[in-house]
Amino acid sequence: MATRTRLAVVFSSLAAVLLVAAGCTATPGAESPTSSPAPSSGASGEDVNDVEATLLDDGRMFAVVTWGSSGCVPQVDEVSADGQTVTVTLVELESEDGGEKACTTDFAPRASVGALPEGVDPTQDITLQVTYGEIADDVDLDGSADFTGTPGGSTEYQPTAGWFDDGSLVLLTWGSSSCAPVVESVEGSGNAGTVTFVTDEDKMCTMDMAPRATIIAFGDDAVEDDGFMLTLTGGGLEGTVSVQNS
Repeated sequence: MATRTRLAVVFSSLAAVLLVAAGCTATPGAESPTSSPAPSSGASGEDVNDVEATLLDDGRMFAVVTWGSSGCVPQVDEVSADGQTVTVTLVELESEDGGEKACTTDFAPRASVGALPEGVDPTQDITLQVTYGEIADDVDLDGSADFTGTPGGSTEYQPTAGWFDDGSLVLLTWGSSSCAPVVESVEGSGNAGTVTFVTDEDKMCTMDMAPRATIIAFGDDAVEDDGFMLTLTGGGLEGTVSVQNS
């Protein structure tokens, strides 16, 4: 059971807020977040039922990390709260014809993002009670006084990130749901790292504005979590994210 989560919400000024891919414009209103999982890391079968999580969007949103096919990222279906205990149900997405969706045969971490219910205080500790099929797990999240966002309030569409494991974080960006960021390379040491995204100026994108969750993995003990600075480059994402521990 995951019991440790680090939070990341302090950002430098970014010139491009909307993160719109070339050739398309974006408007708010997308219902389903997209996720770009990390490549399969060869985790053992013991990790199949592991659930991790982190808070994002200045305390307005969360990401639940599960393991499985990178082609079948679970979707947040239901979210409710009783005080600081938040109940989250994940479901598998169906294919466009309503049948079972075909999945890739890899085994990777996938990030499913959702919004915290109104009334939850992100500056205080939160417990996520996650149900995903036959998997049921609790994830304890540390609150942070750095959070100034209010669950249920409007987002500022800024990139945010949160550690969910040693050397691994979830990066939340905003833009076309059909043009989720694709990681080209990751480099990091000490308390600094750079993630480069694939730039495809010819790709056609839908005209929505959706949250996109991307897992960035530096590897165990490869970087220092304290005071970590993440530089984003390529794919319309340019800027620096200051990752802070709670």
